[in-house]
Amino acid sequence: MELLRMSKAAKRLGIHPMTLRQWAVDGKIPFSWVGRERRFSSVDVENMKRGSGSATSRPRREVLYVRVSGSSGQESSLAAQEEELRATSRGEVVKIVKDRGSGLRENRPGLNRVLAMVSDGSVSVVRVTHEDRLARFGVGWLKRLFAVYGVTLEVLHPKKSGGRDELLDDFVSLVTTFAGRLYGMRSAEARRRLLAETGQCADDGGGR
Repeated sequence: MELLRMSKAAKRLGIHPMTLRQWAVDGKIPFSWVGRERRFSSVDVENMKRGSGSATSRPRREVLYVRVSGSSGQESSLAAQEEELRATSRGEVVKIVKDRGSGLRENRPGLNRVLAMVSDGSVSVVRVTHEDRLARFGVGWLKRLFAVYGVTLEVLHPKKSGGRDELLDDFVSLVTTFAGRLYGMRSAEARRRLLAETGQCADDGGGR
């Protein structure tokens, strides 16, 4: 029997080392401590690889994520997304997470809850009706992050995007964000000029 380092054991199983680490933390695969490193028995790894290990039978636990761009109203859209996702579920629905806000916003309360559930191992699948429900940009990065924890993203309708009103809301949000930043930069520059001019006047006054 060989004791394998995490990276080598993960490679044999065809998974990311962080996924194997989570399995170890969850008690889904035995391990031994060698110093401060986890080591995995080659026998346990091979058993899991053949399908007799508990991690290969990881239950399908879904979090359903639904989002609308408006801060109020659009309840029917949230309900429709939830209903469609529930109707096509193939496992246990752990939680329905709802968000209100532009898909351009990275710091959304609902999205943060989804990321927390992914990282703590409480779900194995994140499901949305359309890719842009999760985010307008950067979905590829989110998929990679999910994969690190052994979680997959499933999109019910891979191609279709949000409606015209949603795109318009996102455009307005984008313009507003950049306008606010630009205005803030100009204000900071104006304050610096004012302070510089005030300091110069003080110096001139002191020399008279």
